[in-house]
Amino acid sequence: TTPQQKQAEQYAAAQLKKIEQVKSEVNKEQEIKEDALKAFNKEMNTLTKNLKKAQTVEESKKIVEQAQQAVKALEKESMSEDLKKVSEKLSQNEKTKDNNALSQSMHTISMLVKIPKPAGVMDNINVQNKTYQYTAAENMVALGDEVVSNNAILVDIESGMILAGKDEKSRIVPASMTKVLTLLVAVEHMGNLDDTFQITGEILDYCFVNDCSGVGFEKGESVTVKDLLYGTVLPSGADAALGLAYYVAGSQEEFVTLMNQKLDELGLSETAHFTNCVGIYDADHYCTLYDLAVIMRAAIENPLCREVLSAHTYTTSITEQHPEGLLISNWFLRRIEDKEWDGEVLCGKTGYVKESGNCAVSYGVSENGGKYICVTVNAYDRWKCISDHANLYKRFSESRGSI
Repeated sequence: TTPQQKQAEQYAAAQLKKIEQVKSEVNKEQEIKEDALKAFNKEMNTLTKNLKKAQTVEESKKIVEQAQQAVKALEKESMSEDLKKVSEKLSQNEKTKDNNALSQSMHTISMLVKIPKPAGVMDNINVQNKTYQYTAAENMVALGDEVVSNNAILVDIESGMILAGKDEKSRIVPASMTKVLTLLVAVEHMGNLDDTFQITGEILDYCFVNDCSGVGFEKGESVTVKDLLYGTVLPSGADAALGLAYYVAGSQEEFVTLMNQKLDELGLSETAHFTNCVGIYDADHYCTLYDLAVIMRAAIENPLCREVLSAHTYTTSITEQHPEGLLISNWFLRRIEDKEWDGEVLCGKTGYVKESGNCAVSYGVSENGGKYICVTVNAYDRWKCISDHANLYKRFSESRGSI
């Protein structure tokens, strides 16, 4: 079995679990009639088995054709716009001659989980089409040199007010703060936390060439999706982030498409655009601090994302390469807890590239119940970045009182 075939099997298995989870919740009272759903289930089961066995581009094309037939059969019983979009996507892929046709086909199949479902299905995993807006408070503070970072924003997430800002709506380079969105998108599209993914040479080569931070996974190591989630955030591992991208979407390119779709859902598409899931500098990879405050809020309202973003340490699963696992930590949370203020910083993600300087996005709660999100960019060292967050939380939790 080649690494590509192994990856195909892992991805197909994960997508099947998602499909089964949604299908089990759909009943005859929904748009899709029971007999049509049974036919679709049967076709999807056959398709998934074939997907695991696909070895050539021609076989992949045949799988795409089968998927399109299944969608069309189901579409006769439903006028779902999602199904129409899937059908169009499948038609486009039939005409595409791509050396990576297998991965493209798998991504197309994953779109089939967008079938109509009852309200509340998978709400813990995927909360879509929810937007957040912040408005400048009447007495919003224009921050100056008391904040070392070149850009900063502090928002009160319950009132939706921007309490303080410093070029908060200027375009910035998000660096590894990008991974908050990577985490959110992965959680909203993932299968089971215990699913495994095999780290490939392609992933490690990408990390080496781009001088990325990593968890320390090795080529051929089979790690759990849970390991990938924590590895993406705590040590800011590019190997983990790319693993999530391949697990969820079959490639980083397709995963980035999902990331930009999420930006659109959050109402940020006019000011934010991402080109990678890691945070590597690219002229077309940008957003504002305001955008990051919105992304962070969406993430902390997802229970699993919040759990990952709030972890101080985590030990990865035992593998042949790492028989004791790997102990990883969120250095930002471990260091800011030493700063004195009347509250606690519960979640955080840092970043650094030359173009962004030291940066971070965090979520803090004061003793009186105030809930804040803080984002800063371009401090000249890590400690000044931490101090900016701690000082802003302290200043406004004391002056604003209970929210």
